[in-house]
Amino acid sequence: MKVCDVCGLPEELCVCEEIAREIQSVKVFTVRRRFGKLMTIVEGIDEHDIDIKELTKELKNKCACGGTAKKGQIELQGDHKRRVKEVLAGMGFSSDDIQVR
Repeated sequence: MKVCDVCGLPEELCVCEEIAREIQSVKVFTVRRRFGKLMTIVEGIDEHDIDIKELTKELKNKCACGGTAKKGQIELQGDHKRRVKEVLAGMGFSSDDIQVR
């Protein structure tokens, strides 16, 4: 049985990622890319505490769009600011710390 180095609980019961989600300060905004396309950018998520690739996969599924994780931020195709906030709040992120611009 493996034990988490941070919290000391078995890996099956580890709560480190849940605690890390509550203290993240996340910014969600859109930028205009080539040919006038909009991209929703999610930044401020610490890659060391939270699996950003798994989070990207979940956001892409919930928003029904394409996207990627680059340089510590998540890029989603299209304007999904409100939906991303709802999904992140449902996943355990503090809705007060999610800033939508």
